[in-house]
Amino acid sequence: MFDNFLIRKDSLKNVVEDGKVVGFKLGVRIADYRGQILSLHNGYYIKVDGVVYPREVQKFEINGKPPRTFEELKTCYYEHWNYDDEGTLYVEKEGGLEPGVHIIEFQQSILNAYGYRPTDEEWVKNPPVPGSGAGAGKTSNIVTYEIELTE
Repeated sequence: MFDNFLIRKDSLKNVVEDGKVVGFKLGVRIADYRGQILSLHNGYYIKVDGVVYPREVQKFEINGKPPRTFEELKTCYYEHWNYDDEGTLYVEKEGGLEPGVHIIEFQQSILNAYGYRPTDEEWVKNPPVPGSGAGAGKTSNIVTYEIELTE
């Protein structure tokens, strides 16, 4: 339902630390009409120009707090990601991305917040890999975007 609006189109930028480009970032929205408890946010399937960037090289920034890994977010039981709030997804990539148009394949993984499913206990211990379809919540499809990096 919200798949085509998960990435803000003008948000693709390289990340510079101490004068060195260390990755890239995107402005992202939640694909759930009521928001979600942050501990259920499981990461992203993100493929840029044919290269997949696993959850281990991703960090997420929301609620005025510094970027955190998805392992760190697992403990954010009382922190909420509101529907209308934009988060920032950081991806580690030495040298970042080149200026120009990039093809981004994208799927959000946020675990179910209501009801009991047979997978719930297992997913707390071993979350599904984003992009596998398991735990995709409201983003059942991988969505393709063409986004330009201008910096």
